[in-house]
Amino acid sequence: MAKKFHHFIWQFVIGLGFLSGLWTAVGIDPEGLLIAALGSAVSTISPDPALRALFLILPTLLLIGSVIGAYRKGKVPGLISVLVAYGAGLVILTSAVTGLALLGVAVVLAFCSTRKRGR
Repeated sequence: MAKKFHHFIWQFVIGLGFLSGLWTAVGIDPEGLLIAALGSAVSTISPDPALRALFLILPTLLLIGSVIGAYRKGKVPGLISVLVAYGAGLVILTSAVTGLALLGVAVVLAFCSTRKRGR
């Protein structure tokens, strides 16, 4: 169970939730920048419209896959912990105490969600 908890915390709560909120607060989207750069490189090599369409819908597919993964690992409490971690990332630059408190709440929620589901 400890491995499942650590995996859920690092991949979904910290990665998907907190860091996404932090990047939103800063005002950049590193995933979007990387996909745009990769898309332009691929389109210069192969100007296939199907490839261009794939790079347009890739961020949405990655987000849907991440949310489905978070739901499978932690069900509804796990998704709530990811949303709380996103809020923590949004406010961490304006109020470090509030951001860290929200991140702590997200970790506790994630622990509860994985403890119930751990086998």
